Amino acid sequence: MSQTVVNTKKARALEILTNVRPSPTVESELSADEKIEKIKKHFSEIMKTLGLDLEDDSLKETPKRIAKMYVNEIFSGLDSANFPKITVIENKMEYDQMVCIQDIEIMSMCEHHFQPIDGFATIAYIPGKKVIGLSKLNRIAEFFSKRPQVQERLTKQIADCLQFILETEDVAVHINAKHYCMIARGIQDTHSTTTTSDLRGAFKARPETRTEFLKQCRTRFNT
Repeated sequence: MSQTVVNTKKARALEILTNVRPSPTVESELSADEKIEKIKKHFSEIMKTLGLDLEDDSLKETPKRIAKMYVNEIFSGLDSANFPKITVIENKMEYDQMVCIQDIEIMSMCEHHFQPIDGFATIAYIPGKKVIGLSKLNRIAEFFSKRPQVQERLTKQIADCLQFILETEDVAVHINAKHYCMIARGIQDTHSTTTTSDLRGAFKARPETRTEFLKQCRTRFNT
């Protein structure tokens, strides 16, 4: 990939993300490798403080594993360079009804306790001039999930992104998820789920469109 293509992709990602409500972050000048090394060092100290033996062959690589997982996987959405390439096409077919994808897997991390948020999203829009590649809805949801989150912000960020890319207010996002900060600690409730929705444009203004979308949303958990 040429540097020109890379720069164009980066500029487009930054343009999109500028139009999405931000997460509470600060600028970091560290490279990915530098972040991994720094997290590894600090996590080693956490494990030592807990009384764990880092000379044990089962534990000695854990700080590095955690650091690589944080930077390259579960928090990869903090790096704008990882924003997915988005493909949109002209709506030549003049499709003007709801496009809806159900059961998009959501795996994020609660920013309060760094425990998983595990659930499913339903995302819909009504095309205007543009139609988006279907898998891009999944990839957008995944990108904003891969960072410390609260479910309310995650719902809004996905909707903000789609509204800007598609140049339409007619977007809707629904998320139903389990929060392990409530399962593994605290109240230790293994059954409850949390639902958030962001309905815009016709999905908010027209009762029939709102109802049509919400009928597509369902709970996937056995409670």
